[in-house]
Amino acid sequence: MLQLQARLIKSLSFSRLPPPAPSSSTSILQRVASSQPKGVAKVVLKKGKTQLFKNGSPMVYSGAVDRIIGRPPPKTGDIVLVADGTETPIGWGLYNSVSMFCVRLMQLEEEATRDPSCALDMENLLETRINAAIELRRGLGLPSDATNAYRLVNSEGDRLSGLIVDVFGDLAVVASSAAWVEKYKSQVEACISGIDEINHIHWRPSIEILKEEGMDASDLKELHPSTCPQRTKVLENGISYSISLEGQKTGFYADQRENRKFLSTISRGRKVLDICCYSGGFALNAAKGGAMSITGVDTSLPALELARENIALNYLDPEKISLLREDANEFMKGALSRNESWDVVIIDPPKLAPSRKILAILMYEKYAVLQSASGMYRNLNSLAMQITRRGGLLMTCSCSGAMTQSGMFLRTLQGAASMAGRKITVLRQSGAACDHPIDPSYPEGAYLSNILLRIL
Repeated sequence: MLQLQARLIKSLSFSRLPPPAPSSSTSILQRVASSQPKGVAKVVLKKGKTQLFKNGSPMVYSGAVDRIIGRPPPKTGDIVLVADGTETPIGWGLYNSVSMFCVRLMQLEEEATRDPSCALDMENLLETRINAAIELRRGLGLPSDATNAYRLVNSEGDRLSGLIVDVFGDLAVVASSAAWVEKYKSQVEACISGIDEINHIHWRPSIEILKEEGMDASDLKELHPSTCPQRTKVLENGISYSISLEGQKTGFYADQRENRKFLSTISRGRKVLDICCYSGGFALNAAKGGAMSITGVDTSLPALELARENIALNYLDPEKISLLREDANEFMKGALSRNESWDVVIIDPPKLAPSRKILAILMYEKYAVLQSASGMYRNLNSLAMQITRRGGLLMTCSCSGAMTQSGMFLRTLQGAASMAGRKITVLRQSGAACDHPIDPSYPEGAYLSNILLRIL
């Protein structure tokens, strides 16, 4: 009898215990996905491919995918789980059925564990990431009384792959290069319009890239009629610029801001040549730095008109700054034939490296030999070295990601020096300004090289 009572008491005491808590090993993303009424498709990675993306690489290329679980299959712009070979989620992202990058990862499992409010919630994640980007720029002193042109969102560097936002005074220019950005256009605009100083938003889709994302170019043009003025004025390091929203990229190269400022410190009393001068960024800084004379060369008439406007905006002496419309190679060959030389030469050509598709191959199959781009850079820089006086300075740039990422640019410059019969020493190596952050797990985000050479 006593034994029966003891067993009864024991059973009753166990029955009063609370039910066991869910296993801590259960994926937070899997739990959130299971609660979705329509379910969430799962992109399962091939064996051996998981670690790259666990380490933070945001672009899941189609060759890394083993299978997709989910019926009906996901559509472009849909949220999907990304899982390892055991189908355990490692993160979530946005799917694209056409692009060579079939998923852009947005949040990893461990991040979702720390901050479940953003798990599989693109709107909340957008707001969180853009607010973090704003806070970062404020911490970098941007905007300021001297500078109101800066990059607010730098794609992978701000964990929003495919989205770039440049701020020019009270205007934000959105450069969209991913289908998901187009899908979430209204949410992106809502986040940006909440910034106190922003009064206008100009949407600038990268049409050629978006076509590769499966979007129709004609639809994009209809989706984004612009009501913004095509010109606006900005300040950078105390220098005024008129910029054209119809110009290259977003309209202004804020990435060279710190390099332009540095140039102003080495220009006093010197004869300066700015090759591929565009709207005069380096030339204006040389003038502000006290250069004796400046020559700017570009093939684009609209760019040179902007440069002339910027000279007037800053009340600079037009007699000291000559602007010439001419091909860079032809100008330098002519200068060489006339035995002309300059104390400081800047050459900042447009991108000469391979297309985006070739970059994708380079990204995942190591770097191929970039002979074509290397040859063009070598020839340009060889001419630039020959028209830089011995003992003078050459600031040479490459905005070709493949050249920067492969480490070939400096080797190419050494080859150019041999061609030119010159000896070079490296004085300074730089990249984009600090408001262009780079995620080390995505080194492909590093595209700009700015190298200062002494020519002997």
